[in-house]
Amino acid sequence: MTSTATGISVWNLDPVNSEVEFSVKHMMVSTVKGRFLDVAARIEIDEAEPANSKVEAEIATASVDTGFDQRDNHLRSDDFFNAERFPKLTFRSTKIEPAAEDRWFVTGDLTIRDVSRPVVLDLTYEGRIVDAYGKDRAAFSAHTSISRRDFGVNWNGAIEAGGVVVGDTVKINLEIAAVREE
Repeated sequence: MTSTATGISVWNLDPVNSEVEFSVKHMMVSTVKGRFLDVAARIEIDEAEPANSKVEAEIATASVDTGFDQRDNHLRSDDFFNAERFPKLTFRSTKIEPAAEDRWFVTGDLTIRDVSRPVVLDLTYEGRIVDAYGKDRAAFSAHTSISRRDFGVNWNGAIEAGGVVVGDTVKINLEIAAVREE
């Protein structure tokens, strides 16, 4: 990646070409998938010392979308994200470590409902191009899993046959397209 005179290149998430998705067990057997539609992120890449790079992201909780309005409204309620009181989820990197060529472990603080916990994103650098408009673009994919209860998202319902409505483990998958600031 080309860097500025300071050795740092700044990239902003392209919301049209990026996906922030999650999945969680539903009724103990099926998996519900969802995504967030309002996401912003800034990535500072130190090409000389990649471990000094930084990532900051904000996600509007009200933008949750599972394709089912009733469920989405429930996710926005106090039972889950409480979007009115906690309008943003945030992630701020604290450490970036190489794992392999083009693969990194990005540790950071994820904040949901004002509860912050460390998470580790397993990130892969997918490549870089100059698009038809002369913009420098890069792509990254990442994944992690969290316990929703660790963030105070505790609502659940019991199933008569045994088990619960919503699983605790939430899988998070990111497909990030970023555009370099000029």
